Amino acid sequence: MKAVLAFAVVVLALMLVIKDGRLLRQTGLSGSCASVATPKGQTGSWVKCTSGKLQGAPNLSRQSCKSVETLGKVEYWTCPVKLQAGPNA
Repeated sequence: MKAVLAFAVVVLALMLVIKDGRLLRQTGLSGSCASVATPKGQTGSWVKCTSGKLQGAPNLSRQSCKSVETLGKVEYWTCPVKLQAGPNA
C-alpha cells in the first residue's frame, strides 16, 4: 500500500512540473519567446521566439504580431505593443 501511495505522489509531482512548463522551456523541450531591442529605423516591440525539441516556436499572430524573419530555430516577430509575459512567452 505504501508503494502505491509513493508512486501516486511521484506521478502527481511529475504532472505538476510538466503543467507548469518552466522545466520544459529551460531544458529546450518547449518553445519560448523573449523581447529583443527594436532594430534602428523600426517601430513597435520586437520578440524573438525559439522552437523547442518537442514543440515549435510559439505563434504570436493572435496577439496582433507579424512574423518578420525566421533564421533556423529562431523566429522574429514585430508587435504593435509590448507583450505581457505569459506561460508561452
